[in-house]
Amino acid sequence: MAEQQLLPSSEADALVTSSDPKHPANLICTLCRGFYALGWVTGTGGGASIRHDKLIYLAPSGVQKEQLQPHDMFVMDYASRQYLRKPTALKPSQCTPLFLAAFDKGAGCCIHTHSQWAVLVTLLVERDARAVNQSLTERCFEIEEIEQIKAVPKGRGKPGKLGYFDRLRIPIIENTAHEEDLTQSLEEAMEKYPDTHAVLVRRHGIYVWGDDPRSATTLCESLDYLFQLAVRMRELGLPWTPDDTNRQK
Repeated sequence: MAEQQLLPSSEADALVTSSDPKHPANLICTLCRGFYALGWVTGTGGGASIRHDKLIYLAPSGVQKEQLQPHDMFVMDYASRQYLRKPTALKPSQCTPLFLAAFDKGAGCCIHTHSQWAVLVTLLVERDARAVNQSLTERCFEIEEIEQIKAVPKGRGKPGKLGYFDRLRIPIIENTAHEEDLTQSLEEAMEKYPDTHAVLVRRHGIYVWGDDPRSATTLCESLDYLFQLAVRMRELGLPWTPDDTNRQK
């Protein structure tokens, strides 16, 4: 990342000062409070970032997300990757390079959660892979014939949403000791599955992105519903797909 070129404090603070609730600095705070209520960003984990014109707004690392304020936001110039605003008492999000990877694919908002349902789904897929001696890197979360799949958009540049009979596939990448070290695996998953709008991280959580905050949040909610449903289905011995042989008897 290029050497930071911070703006004078008055100009930097102007970037996060607005009475508009839809301003990125305000909206990230609102979103994170909602995510906290859903159990997605507990214990300072998770976060969100919004691309607004030529700027990237980022929630800080190591901060309770339900207590975020606009003045806690980091602001980066997208083209140069230089920080224009960097609160001295806070640390930049370790998710930053992963958020940037989503923005490089055209996203306008990227959300990272530590949802328990997302983690449990990766554990179930991991168990299924081990049961047939299959490499964990070859597995995705797959589900079909569930109504909520119709809330998931088709690949970038493709109009409309998936249909009831379409198979939803969410790639899963391996976790690492440090968040930023996930970047290469995330980018590789994006290349291998160009239609995906999300990537699961085994035993960790999920990254979800969309054209704007509304679409990213809607998708995040829809996927979390599907993950929770999938866990319940496994408990009841129900298949995720018609050819699913991993359901518990």
